[in-house]
Amino acid sequence: MKPYPPAPWHMHGSLWLSAFRLREDADDRHPAGTYGVALVSYEDPSPLTYHELLVARTTKAKLAGSASDRRPNRAGKGAVTITDIWVDSAASQAGGRELWAIPKQLCDFDMESSFRGPVTSTDWTATVERRPIVSAQFTDVSRAAIRVPFTGLVEQPGIPEHPEVADVVMKGNAKALPCRSRWSFASDGPLAFLQGARRLGSFRMAGFRLAFD
Repeated sequence: MKPYPPAPWHMHGSLWLSAFRLREDADDRHPAGTYGVALVSYEDPSPLTYHELLVARTTKAKLAGSASDRRPNRAGKGAVTITDIWVDSAASQAGGRELWAIPKQLCDFDMESSFRGPVTSTDWTATVERRPIVSAQFTDVSRAAIRVPFTGLVEQPGIPEHPEVADVVMKGNAKALPCRSRWSFASDGPLAFLQGARRLGSFRMAGFRLAFD
């Protein structure tokens, strides 16, 4: 038996995301462009509960999918490609890599939230073998927002566990509003290339409900 649930995954939780503009190519995997950096807490009643740090680059969908997957033609539509991602769940790591070609790695997280009326303050840190990757702080009032729908497309190039390109659809709803954020990327860590990137804006999705297929 697989250590993870079959697709689709119906996930619940909260997400904190900032968009960054990288003006120059950092390397082959990180060309100049717009990147989203997100910290996510997947909570009950999700089929798996865990934390996640991801970096995704905006792109255009190149493939429409095969006839067998019955997906509509999405070529040329806006999409993101996940370039870097860490989780603290081995089951999520295996499922992400085998189901959707998402190159998940393992790391450790600390997350702490405090509440004062409608205001939520949240501190995050992510480390690999006690070496920092990132730390971030957020302040928001998203819990007071109205619930709105969202849709996204992820297109992932093949990896050894899933050699074909994966065309992934995300649909859900959340309480989402802009938030205040502060990020610190470790100078000797895997996301050091974002140190000089320009932050464009930040928001939080509180209490999201998401189908990932």
